Amino acid sequence: MPSDKIRIKDIALRAGVSVGTVDRVLHERPNVSKSAREKVEQALAEMDYEPNVYASALAYNKDYTFYCIIPLHESEAYWEEIEEGVAAATARRRDFHVRLKMLYYERFNGPAFVKATEECLAGSPDGVIMVPAKLDLVRHFTDALCERNVPFILLDSYLPDLKPLSFYGQDSFQSGYFAARMLMLIGSGESEIMLMKQLNKGHVGSKQQSNRETGFRHYMKDHFPKIAITELNLPMGSSAEKIDAILDDFFATHPHVHHCITFNSKAYLVGEYLLRTNRRNIQIMGYDMVPKNAECVRQGSISFLIAQHAYMQGYACVETLFEAIVLRKEVTPVNYMPIELLTKENIDFYRRTNIG
Repeated sequence: MPSDKIRIKDIALRAGVSVGTVDRVLHERPNVSKSAREKVEQALAEMDYEPNVYASALAYNKDYTFYCIIPLHESEAYWEEIEEGVAAATARRRDFHVRLKMLYYERFNGPAFVKATEECLAGSPDGVIMVPAKLDLVRHFTDALCERNVPFILLDSYLPDLKPLSFYGQDSFQSGYFAARMLMLIGSGESEIMLMKQLNKGHVGSKQQSNRETGFRHYMKDHFPKIAITELNLPMGSSAEKIDAILDDFFATHPHVHHCITFNSKAYLVGEYLLRTNRRNIQIMGYDMVPKNAECVRQGSISFLIAQHAYMQGYACVETLFEAIVLRKEVTPVNYMPIELLTKENIDFYRRTNIG
């Protein structure tokens, strides 16, 4: 008899127990004797029974609350697509009583991260998605989650010592190494390139960006050691006028720079400047398929974009929590996203998601 045609009544007859006992075993409820449980499990094995986990989860009628803790962000940012993916996956699982609460913290602000995590713990989460902040603060939070047996997923930075349920993100070092290799396809004859950063008290926005830069510099040191890498900081929150002044000064004092790179999602800050000033002999390479970046690629001021499927990452995080917590399935612990190169010729064919 096919598994989907087997009734609880059939299992009970085979095991010689009541229908109620079978139901309690199938749903892992208490008050079942060891001998009765063994009889039911043997009957299930003999009948090749595979439970309909979706039907069981719906019938269980339990509410699940997932929390997503990410940096406070503006529009046109990588985090915005993460948030959209998380929301879409939650909407898909609405019938299973899954709901999502978003919490935000300001980058480089330890107390803000702690406040968000305390609010999360106070809400008794069933599962958590999180972009890590400072390691000691993150560890304090994840230790508390582990004590409560609450599974959590890490985005952006893979920290296996914290024992996450899963991780989603790129291999940042390989991504930076790849970026250097692609940039040198068009910039191998240069003597100097510009590395655009957005620093806060001397620090970049994430460990991911730092690892990308490490991979980039490794490639350049190994293959193009004579090309100078000149850093330029565009302070976060700067006005367009201030950014223009900084870039005007940089290109006036570095006339031999024709190629730039950044490891964040703000390549368009330079790209739009290049379009406004009609500097057609300079291009920048950056990350993330946010609309302003995409338009600069179409206009020719951004040479390449590396996409990392932010929407898919957010979507997959909720799906992974759903499978692990609601359906009680095993999930893949490490999920590296593809490193994809977008150019003017293929950017309009790029799809940010192939799910749902």
